[in-house]
Amino acid sequence: MVPRLPAYRRNRGASELMQSAVDLGRAGLPSKMRRMSQRRAPPWLVTAAVLVALFALLPLAFIIWIAVQTGWETVSALVFRPRVGELLVNTTLLVLLTVPIAIILSVALAWLTERSDLPGARLWAWLCVAPLAIPAFVHSYAWITMVPGLHGLWAGVLVSVIAYFPFLYLPISAALRRLDPALEDAAAALGLGPWRIFWRVVMPQLRLAICGGSLLVGLHLLAEYGLYVFIRFDTFTTAIVDQFQSTFNGPAANMLAGVLVTCCFVLLGLEVLVRGEERYARVGSGAARSQQRTNLGRATIPSLALLVVTTLLALGVPFVTIGRWLIAGGAEVWRLDEIGLALGQTLFLALAGALLATVAAMPMAWISIRAPGPLQRLLEGCNYIVGSLPGVVIALALVTITVRIALPLYQTLFTILVAYALMFLPRALVSLRASIAQAPVELERAASSLGRRPLNALWSTTIRLSAPGAAAGMALVALGIMNELTATQMLAPNGTRTLAMAFWSYSGEIDYASAAPYAFIMVAMSLPLTWVLYVQSKRMAGR
Repeated sequence: MVPRLPAYRRNRGASELMQSAVDLGRAGLPSKMRRMSQRRAPPWLVTAAVLVALFALLPLAFIIWIAVQTGWETVSALVFRPRVGELLVNTTLLVLLTVPIAIILSVALAWLTERSDLPGARLWAWLCVAPLAIPAFVHSYAWITMVPGLHGLWAGVLVSVIAYFPFLYLPISAALRRLDPALEDAAAALGLGPWRIFWRVVMPQLRLAICGGSLLVGLHLLAEYGLYVFIRFDTFTTAIVDQFQSTFNGPAANMLAGVLVTCCFVLLGLEVLVRGEERYARVGSGAARSQQRTNLGRATIPSLALLVVTTLLALGVPFVTIGRWLIAGGAEVWRLDEIGLALGQTLFLALAGALLATVAAMPMAWISIRAPGPLQRLLEGCNYIVGSLPGVVIALALVTITVRIALPLYQTLFTILVAYALMFLPRALVSLRASIAQAPVELERAASSLGRRPLNALWSTTIRLSAPGAAAGMALVALGIMNELTATQMLAPNGTRTLAMAFWSYSGEIDYASAAPYAFIMVAMSLPLTWVLYVQSKRMAGR
């Protein structure tokens, strides 16, 4: 039995422990060592990175230019009106209600699957990630066909939490696996109970994961279109698309897009503010042993009930609904010629867009690892800004640019691929950065010293060694493109019919049976990738 310390000693020790859990100091190498570890980037790589960054800023710059051209009186009339206030209230309430509920649910599920003796924890962990394989508008389609009266704000909150909580579960569960158990042991030795240990030791170390996941969920809420159309809940994205499709009113749609972009930047600023500048690492590797799992005891059945209910809502409802409509439609809904065409076009756009996004991200990824500096941080920030913009904003900007300046490019393959590359550039960049960081720079230097040209040296060493990371990034981009709806509808060439577009067309006609095969194929194509994400998160924690 651990002897209890006096109260003042426990409080002092706990405060010191909190400082260890979230160290406010900043660590770094001496400036001379940092300069030695860096190298100058080739001019052609810098030029390529600058061009990509300029393209990434194009949608944002265009919205600002449209506002200037429109004039303040028109802008104020379009922005400061009751309809915009209604959309702002709807969107704000949606985010304020959905994100906290998703955080609570994700933390509870992550703790149960990673830190308790829950029966079948590995299976439940995979089932918590699996909802990522189901597009958000398919979730909404499943719920609205099962509960036809499901409409409004609370319907939006329910379906949004179910569709997007895995974006929080994944980073939180990964963070729980990496926590050093010595900190919690020290807190227990100081006399803190299990709940106080969790709130004062564990939760502060989960702040980064919670902030990052919450930002991702919030940006998805701002960008989502199909989910809220099904349940008849108006947001900025639904209003922009409706405005564009009904009247092609450029100024009105662009001003709504400007307000939506402002909301995105507010979310980014809040994430930075809440995240703070604390350091979440410690000197040394910590304990190598695994965290001892907590015995649930009587809480086992309620814990299993929570996981069962979550799984039924997030996976059971979509699969049951899709299966029911497939059975009701019979063999007639499997129009193989239409499905084959949609599948072929989807795969072509997904592969071409993923390849373009990966190639565009390569210069920036190389510079961020091999030659970091102020310019690199500025260019990289531009790439992440475009990733925070909703697809409807990027599509609207490209539509207006091509119509006004480059009409021959309107609704062409080039325009839709550029839109995909801009939308999913951060996915490719993150994967490439991680893989290039694992490629020894000495091999690249050795190839250059042997007389190879810079591009050949880069290709024969770093690019080849980073191929697995590039493939993972391409897979993530391809998944996003396969499930993308809004930008594809606005930019795709005439005659294009992807799986998402075909599903949306049939569901819009209330022909749910004909839409079911397309929903089934999208889910079947996405499930393997979610398994890869789950396995990769385990490997990152050394499991």
